[in-house]
Amino acid sequence: MGHPTPVAAPTAHPPRSLRPTPQRGPRSLTAANGAALRLIRDGLADNRAAALRLTWWTLLSAAPALVSGKALALAVDQGFLMDRPRTAVLGLGLFALCTLGGAWATRQTYPWLAEIVEPLRDRLLRDVVTGTLHRAVTPGAGRGDCAAVAVARLTRQVEAVRDALAGQLMLLWQFVLTVAAVVTGTAVVAPAAVPLVAAPLLVALGLFAVLAPATVRRQREAFDAEEALAGRTVETVTAIRDIVACGAHEHAQREALDAVRRHLRASTALASVSALRRLIVALGAHGPLLLVVLAAPSLLAHGMTAGEIVGVLAYVLATLEPAIRLLVQGLGASWLRLAVAAERLADAARRPEPRPDPRPALRPADGSAALSGIAFAYGPAAEPVLDGLDLTLADGDHLVVVGPSGIGKSTLADVLTGMLSPHRGQIVLGGVPLDRVARRDLAHARVLLPQTPYVFAGTLRENLCYLAPDTPDSVLAEAAEELGMSALVERLGGADGRVDPGALSSGERELVALARAFLSAARLVVLDEATGHLDAAAERQVEEAFRRRPGTVVTIAHRMTSAHRADQVLLLDGGRPRVGTHRTLLAEVPLYADLMGHWRAGAAGDEHTGDGDPRDDHARDGHARGGRAGAALNSPDAASDRSSSRPVADPAP
Repeated sequence: MGHPTPVAAPTAHPPRSLRPTPQRGPRSLTAANGAALRLIRDGLADNRAAALRLTWWTLLSAAPALVSGKALALAVDQGFLMDRPRTAVLGLGLFALCTLGGAWATRQTYPWLAEIVEPLRDRLLRDVVTGTLHRAVTPGAGRGDCAAVAVARLTRQVEAVRDALAGQLMLLWQFVLTVAAVVTGTAVVAPAAVPLVAAPLLVALGLFAVLAPATVRRQREAFDAEEALAGRTVETVTAIRDIVACGAHEHAQREALDAVRRHLRASTALASVSALRRLIVALGAHGPLLLVVLAAPSLLAHGMTAGEIVGVLAYVLATLEPAIRLLVQGLGASWLRLAVAAERLADAARRPEPRPDPRPALRPADGSAALSGIAFAYGPAAEPVLDGLDLTLADGDHLVVVGPSGIGKSTLADVLTGMLSPHRGQIVLGGVPLDRVARRDLAHARVLLPQTPYVFAGTLRENLCYLAPDTPDSVLAEAAEELGMSALVERLGGADGRVDPGALSSGERELVALARAFLSAARLVVLDEATGHLDAAAERQVEEAFRRRPGTVVTIAHRMTSAHRADQVLLLDGGRPRVGTHRTLLAEVPLYADLMGHWRAGAAGDEHTGDGDPRDDHARDGHARGGRAGAALNSPDAASDRSSSRPVADPAP
């Protein structure tokens, strides 16, 4: 985002709806069930009136099951067999009324179900987003998060919880009441048939309980595979230019297809376990039916009437069979999805313990910066992105960072601003070691503008003054004039005009984010290709405005012409970093000449530098020599180094 991520201090405890399980080791069925039960408990506790009304209508919808078998027994014994059609019609009519009454009562449950489920869904989204943002601004806490995983959690997994929770609240209690009605009704109509109905039912429920842990495990593996596939897809698509440039497409293809195959295996395993649950339906519903039919002659011989046998069969076919199917194919799978997804979302909603501020905390005095012996890698076994970097910036300096795409320029920006913690070395901001600066003071001391600017819906003033709320209109107008965005301000209706981020062009969003940083009090500004969608003239105007602003500016170059105007240039090439002026590096470092020559070839006709530097002939000569930089060098549309500097990037074959 185009601001230094000043967030409220994370609390030690997340909202109660998504408290993570205490242990982070092997996860059990008990832990998953606990997460699901907490969700149900919190949903009911937050809206007790709706919960009571839902319970009432559920009771009414299950009550007809108790009467249906008795009504059919009456129609057969007292009607058809006694040649009394009116009595038969009366029994059948009573059966039909019971069915219609149950359907009407079920219809009344839905509005009250929505009163419970929809607010809980909104809270789930809020908790997951809040937890993700808290981990993002806590160094090291969000290392395992990525955009694709976050999207999977916010869409598929939250919706899975919403749908499954609705099923539990409406169907679980209904299943219990229905089974109770079947057993009670059978006991009233034909007591001798109760064992024939209850025994297969108990065996089926026991088998269902035995299969539950395996189903939970398979469901969890399916979620893992889905998240891994989404993450691999985003990483591959984001780094596609670098993959093609390095000739690593076969390696990238293998990794992507491996993720697809793992997802297929997980889905197939889950489907196999789900298929076994169909046996439970046959055992719990069709088993009683078969036993009653086979035992009918014996039951008749012991005094049971034909109508009573029909009534028992009606209980089994019309009531018990749908209830068992609901439990196994709907309710069971729904509960397992709810348990696994709730457990994962609880983990996504966790907020890391805030790192305590140093005592005593020190404040940077100015925008100077000093890096000594900095080393950083994206994993224990990964090649270091930065290794042994030394850099000194005085307050007011303008540094431009250049180098091939993927070499670690954006990583340097994150390390310099404290977004990433180096594995070795020390960073000093304004004369104060970075680890001695409190979080709030750090947010006011530096500002980082990444490659994708962030503009939020609201007024233009709210966007521009986010880091400086008390900025007067005169200062706003001066900043807009200096940055060349006066026309944009006028088009939006002035400082109090409404901003629709989707209606702004990429360059206009960059101008809004740049103005936000320009108006802040931060003495260190880091621009990570933050002008990539501006033309050359607009980019130069922005650079000159920031040079006139008090403080230090570090620019990750989008155009090599930025290096002409810098006080210092830092060249990152994967080996020993080189620092110097544009003229010095052009004369002494062949790679820098290659970069400049490649840029001129790639940007021919796009801009005119106007610097008149006679030493630029070195750049043209370097490019004519063939240049080591090649296709991976900075160019007008070069890929971001974020796509290839991480250890998951595909190495050249």
